[in-house]
Amino acid sequence: MIDFTIETRIGRPPEEIFDHVSDPGKLHTWQTNTVSAIQEGDGPMGVGTRLREVHRMPGGKKAESVVEIAEFEPNRILALRVIEGTPIHGRITLEPDGGGTLLRFRVYGQLTGLMRAVQPLLGLGLRRQFAGYCATLKLELENELPARGRR
Repeated sequence: MIDFTIETRIGRPPEEIFDHVSDPGKLHTWQTNTVSAIQEGDGPMGVGTRLREVHRMPGGKKAESVVEIAEFEPNRILALRVIEGTPIHGRITLEPDGGGTLLRFRVYGQLTGLMRAVQPLLGLGLRRQFAGYCATLKLELENELPARGRR
C-alpha cells in the first residue's frame, strides 16, 4: 500500500489556498505533470463532482484519469478518489497556522495486478513528486499571486 503525507506551511490564509487547489484550471500550474483538468458536467464543485485529468508520464506519454471529489469542506478539506486510472487518491487538509496555513497532502492507494510488484518504488517516486508539487504550490502562492486585501 502507498500511504504518505506531505506537510507544507504556506504564508497565505486557508481560503486563498483552497480556492487555488480546488480550481481545475489551476491544477497544471502546481502539479507540473498535469496537462489539463476539466470538470464533467455543470454546477458548483462539491462531493460527487468529477474531473477528467490528463497527465504527462515519463517518456512523454499521456495518461487520462477520472477523479471524483470524495470530501469537500470549503477552506478546510478537498479529497479526490480515482474512478478511472491508477488508484492513487489524495486528500488535502488546511489548518490556520500563525500568519499562514499548514497544508497536509495525504496520498494513498493500493495497486493491483502487475503494478503491485513496483509499488514500493512507485511509492518513493510519488513521495518525491508530491513533495515537489507542494513546494511549487508554496512558491506560487507566496511569491507570484498578489496578496489579496493586503496594503
